[in-house]
Amino acid sequence: MPDFGPVFHHLGLIIMALGVAMLAPVALDLVLADPNWEEVFEACIETLLFGALLALASAHHQSEGLSLRQAYLLTAGIWIVVPVFAALPFVHGKPDVTLTDAYFEAVSGITTTGYSVFTGLEDLPKSVVLWRGMLNWMGGLGIAFVAMIFLPVMRIGGMRYFQTEGFDTLGKILPRARDIAVSLLQVYAGLTLAAMVVFGICGMGPLDALVHAMAAIATGGFSTQDAGFAAYSTPAQYFGTLFMILGAVPYIRFFQLMQGHPRALFADSQVRAYLRWYLYACAAVVMARALTEDLPFEQILRESTFNIASLLTGTGFGVHAIEPWGAFVMVVAFLVGMIGGCTGSSSGALSVFRLQVVFAAIAAAIRQQYSPHRVVRARYDGKALDEQVMGPLMLHVSAYILTLGVLSVALSMTGVDFTSALFAIWGCLGNIGFAVGPMTARTGTMVDFNDAATWIMTLTMLLGRLGLLAILVIALPRFWRG
Repeated sequence: MPDFGPVFHHLGLIIMALGVAMLAPVALDLVLADPNWEEVFEACIETLLFGALLALASAHHQSEGLSLRQAYLLTAGIWIVVPVFAALPFVHGKPDVTLTDAYFEAVSGITTTGYSVFTGLEDLPKSVVLWRGMLNWMGGLGIAFVAMIFLPVMRIGGMRYFQTEGFDTLGKILPRARDIAVSLLQVYAGLTLAAMVVFGICGMGPLDALVHAMAAIATGGFSTQDAGFAAYSTPAQYFGTLFMILGAVPYIRFFQLMQGHPRALFADSQVRAYLRWYLYACAAVVMARALTEDLPFEQILRESTFNIASLLTGTGFGVHAIEPWGAFVMVVAFLVGMIGGCTGSSSGALSVFRLQVVFAAIAAAIRQQYSPHRVVRARYDGKALDEQVMGPLMLHVSAYILTLGVLSVALSMTGVDFTSALFAIWGCLGNIGFAVGPMTARTGTMVDFNDAATWIMTLTMLLGRLGLLAILVIALPRFWRG
């Protein structure tokens, strides 16, 4: 059995950090004289106390490093336990929902999925609106950074944490994991600030600009309006598209760009494929809509590029429902959502890198058929891929597709129509958050799903964020015996 002490200690510190973060929405409600601040403050105190007690009870382990097994447990603990406390402001104060709905909302925020069970966002206390945006932002990379800072010594342990997240630095340009974490945090915060300023110039109020900036860069999708980005100006929608696209680019490339190495960004085959596939999907959707809809071309272009960016990056924002655009667009949207953004960003789904490797493996298999006596190796970016890379990756892709099918059937067995079930699991597993189907047509949210369906979707979001292999590893008896 592994030693849980270091895991509990670091988890306690992270829960304490979450409690400290709750002081921001408390302060906002105090400034606005909204009595809801008392309820949020109660959640803050409960979170701080639990985190402090957990950290103190395991304080004698604070100087110990984390083994790979403990790093996996810490990763799972962060994404499963932290949302329990992140949900407390929703349970104690407004909107005063059940624990099931509150936990779903918190998981959706922290996993940057973007699905919601809240309606009437304009009427919610501003503390709740801000807290939802903060959950997106912390979930994007913030919680990972906090965990990195608390990891001891920052040698193997730090890099192992990134490994359990599926986080690929795509070229370790800095010698220590802490340096990488701090540098990426600077990039992350800088992009968020830039998006906030631009959205403010485009006409958003300060809180709206902040929340949408945090959600766009984190590819999270929580809005301050029920109508999402459709409630804002045309320039805001165009810049929303831009910042969603930037949010799904590997952050390490932005740091290299700031260091005067632009070639690292533009020479990255994953980034080039990501942008190329985005343009292909946009061209297909714009052409299909232009041939079938009598609308101004600018409107078609703006709506299509925004929604495709939201789907590809897994942000979940929207300016228009995609069902009226026709069956062809629905198929394109489904495939785009399956792809996801780049590895090394906050985006989810399969990721461009994994699909590039799959395509390389398929191409190698075809070439092998033509030359059966030759040894044909799959190659990525000019380098041969060995079995240590190919095996787990192919298993992940296969497990992803199988999980999508199995959980879609499971969700439909709770009384959800199959179209809504398929797209709900598609959106949860890929952390896409784009509402599609009859069950979401009324409100654009998941509020009409029953509790059983809500828990299945919650589990699916966690599977998508943690990575299927990480969950499977923890579930194996050998993991606990080794």
